[in-house]
Amino acid sequence: MKTNKYIVRTLIVGLGLTTITSCTDLVNNEKDSIVRQSEGGTPVAGDPVGLLESAYKDLGFYTDQANAYALGMHTSAEMIPPTRGVDWGDNGVWRTLDQHTWDATHQQVRDTWNSLNSRVFKTTEILASTTATAAQKAEAKFLRAWNMYHVMDFYGQVPFREFTQGVDDLPRVMTRSEAFDFIVKDLEEALPVLVKAGPSASNGVANKAAANFLLAKLYLNKAVYKASTPAGPYTFDKADMDKVSTYVNAITADGYKLDTDYFNAFTKNGNSETIFVSLEGTPQNRWFMTLHYSQNPSGWNGFTTLADFYDKFEKDDPRIGKAAKGDGTEFSGIGYGFLIGKQVDDKGKDLIDSRTQKVLSFTRDVPLAGAATDKGIRAIKYHPATAGKYILMRYAEALMMKAEAQLRGGDAAGALVTVNSIRTARKAKALASINTDGMFDEIGRELYWEGGKRTVEVRYGKFTTGAGADNKEAYTVLFPIPAIALVSNPNLKQNQGY
Repeated sequence: MKTNKYIVRTLIVGLGLTTITSCTDLVNNEKDSIVRQSEGGTPVAGDPVGLLESAYKDLGFYTDQANAYALGMHTSAEMIPPTRGVDWGDNGVWRTLDQHTWDATHQQVRDTWNSLNSRVFKTTEILASTTATAAQKAEAKFLRAWNMYHVMDFYGQVPFREFTQGVDDLPRVMTRSEAFDFIVKDLEEALPVLVKAGPSASNGVANKAAANFLLAKLYLNKAVYKASTPAGPYTFDKADMDKVSTYVNAITADGYKLDTDYFNAFTKNGNSETIFVSLEGTPQNRWFMTLHYSQNPSGWNGFTTLADFYDKFEKDDPRIGKAAKGDGTEFSGIGYGFLIGKQVDDKGKDLIDSRTQKVLSFTRDVPLAGAATDKGIRAIKYHPATAGKYILMRYAEALMMKAEAQLRGGDAAGALVTVNSIRTARKAKALASINTDGMFDEIGRELYWEGGKRTVEVRYGKFTTGAGADNKEAYTVLFPIPAIALVSNPNLKQNQGY
């Protein structure tokens, strides 16, 4: 039979465009098409081994400071991207995320859509392979679920192309509710086949605990994804909340435990909380994006937190941070957690701002535009001296999901026990009681800057009321479908309000 090459136009458009940022882009750019073999016009799936390896490498996408991370964090009240002179101006793409004034042409809204949907298609190709093993297909279903979850969460609708569809066939479009069911089905089918893996610093392969984690997250947010209108109101069913607890209990049964040293969880050797990681690249963007130019390593002097969020921490909560050692070893001038006030070099001496020639001291206040180089409290969870892997799923987050599910399911006493088990491990004072607002604050204290705050704010009805959100309209709980995607697939309909 004659073998030809043909080009599959997947669900993406415009991926050949280079991301414009004020710093070096450390994530490989995508291509806008995937070349595939065909026999007599019928597409033939590629080698599942190579495709699966590529799909795991694609997880490096989540380590970038832009795109999915930016959509999940800069839109929240935990992070602000101040423009300092011309630094981080980038035609306003960062400021519009903070202000909730994005539109259907926003660069990162478009690039995130393109990247996520291309990854969904790649894993679908693995599942179409006649040579893929049951184990490979289970891993592909998990990875497809992981990427599709983000499309559903960000955009509220999911285009889907079967690998065997003709190049001119338009992808069908799932509603948010349909996508939820599709993702759950993928995970439930994969779960029995996936390997059981206990905690490990190198947990970079799909495993049962990771599938249980994603299922817990899905059911915790089911009220959002199944709501008749994206902005709610949301009704949390007790049966769904009980499922969250069941999935988290399964993770606990696999041997996962809280690390008694909070920041050790983010080191290359920290393992007791590590459920699923990206082994592609390093977490270096997490320190480059926030450190000052004059620090070691020299950062891009970008993102900071806000004083209102910083003040949610008790001063004796170890999660707020540890001071820099400044003991002469490399990178010892960098502290852990929130960096506020006077900064030091690796020898413990006052650090001089190379631009102002003054002692560098990070301030509580920070404007969105026209910020001086010292403005804003910085945050370091991945430290340049100790980091090695980037965590996508952490046991403490699983326990926080269980605690919230217990509270929403009517078991406030159980929720308090779960929350205090985390606080005790962190050496923070136990809480006397817990309510919905208290749970929201505790999620922030445990999971700050880890990429998912937007989803939490939406679930709690706080997304449109956050600091800096100029546009407080309810429709902003979903991002727009990129304009170029609407042109390429008429089955897509623009989200309300855009």
